Amino acid sequence: MKMDHHCPWINNCCGYQNHASFTLFLLLAPLGCIHAAFIFVMTMYTQLYNRLSFGWNTVKIDMSAAQRDPLPVIPFGLAAFAATLFALGLALGTTIAVGMLFFIQMKIILRNKTSIESWIEEKAKDRIQYYQLDETFVFPYDMGSKWKNFQQVFTWSGIPEGDGLEWPIKEGCHQYNLTIEQLKQKADKRVRSVRYKVVEDYSGACCPLTKGIKTFFTSPCTEEPRIRLQKGEFILATRGLRYWLYGDKILDDSIIEGVSRIRGWFPRNCVEKCPCDAETDQAPEGEKKNR
Repeated sequence: MKMDHHCPWINNCCGYQNHASFTLFLLLAPLGCIHAAFIFVMTMYTQLYNRLSFGWNTVKIDMSAAQRDPLPVIPFGLAAFAATLFALGLALGTTIAVGMLFFIQMKIILRNKTSIESWIEEKAKDRIQYYQLDETFVFPYDMGSKWKNFQQVFTWSGIPEGDGLEWPIKEGCHQYNLTIEQLKQKADKRVRSVRYKVVEDYSGACCPLTKGIKTFFTSPCTEEPRIRLQKGEFILATRGLRYWLYGDKILDDSIIEGVSRIRGWFPRNCVEKCPCDAETDQAPEGEKKNR
């Protein structure tokens, strides 16, 4: 419910029940790393100060440190110095990376959005601009106040507002505004899709060696599947990379039963573009297409 994204680091989805907890995790993790970094810096400074005296041109060992009592509880040799320096780098890197994620999460929370809804809104604006439509997309869940939006996620009790199914909406909107917009985007996706014909068999391997070195090393880093191709089949591609395409295989219902869609990634050099037909040149009903 109210899914924001799937996070592999916590092996769970972030949404209605745990969005606030996940955001607090993004805040506390950098704070913990800042604390650790401070300890690492002070440790190295203290130990180096006790062992080395720095001159203008030379660095010499301060032997007076060996005569002091009591001796350090934790020996701080070269290996300990290297490990501390490495841990300091990890702490600073985590602070920057996770801190940026926290900033992004707070930015969308203050607008009462999720990452998925932000993506839908971005594509809605692109669709309106692409077809030059006389309409404006209004996000239905923005309460008009950052504080009110904040309270939709964070509460003193720790229990999020609502039941996870229905939400307060902006005046003039309804619960299915985003659903309607997604249906328009799917229709637009079919309009922009390109038909390809398979000219070379493809086994569906993740990183095929037989399709070229560049295809092998640029395999999409995603959990989305690869689809097996046979020469003569047709594919409707909806998006792509330089050496890879993603699309739906055009199926013959009389041959394949019980399979609604077969879609995934495949090498670009296994297909060739078909001549434009009437199906891919039509705009959704009620919309004009101007390039």
